[in-house]
Amino acid sequence: MYATLEGLRRFNIPHQFEVISIITLYAQWIREGRLKVSPSWNKERLRFTVQDPCKLVRQGLGEAVAEDLRFVIKSVVGEENFVDVWPRGSNNYCCGGGGGALQAGFVKNRRAFGKIKFDQLSQAEPDVVITPCHNCHTQIKDITEYYGGEWQTTHLWNWITRALVI
Repeated sequence: MYATLEGLRRFNIPHQFEVISIITLYAQWIREGRLKVSPSWNKERLRFTVQDPCKLVRQGLGEAVAEDLRFVIKSVVGEENFVDVWPRGSNNYCCGGGGGALQAGFVKNRRAFGKIKFDQLSQAEPDVVITPCHNCHTQIKDITEYYGGEWQTTHLWNWITRALVI
């Protein structure tokens, strides 16, 4: 998504389509009642927080997608079971895993940078961290294990499927 969006911007390529995220579509479908979800499955009252991916939010689609992401999560897990991180949205901290960092081999540096994200997530005291980005997912899982975090790191769709009303 980001590469397409940035290519269109940078090279001023004329186009007649809108670049949107699946997260925006999830939010739209929930609002329209086309995607029916309920937080009633969350009887344990698990606490959730979220990682705003750099390419999706800060460098991509901005605050609108960050708000859609939070709307979807709250719809799926229950608003009272969501705790936001600070800073959030476009000002959120990078996880440290993007831009090839996961594959570059500099594990010590990546984990040291990721400590900022680990500390931020720790302050939220979540049971689950939702990451809609694969790089964020892998990096946060790694720093959670490395620094001794006690939360589960998962993708958003795992919880959407759990909350589906069929």
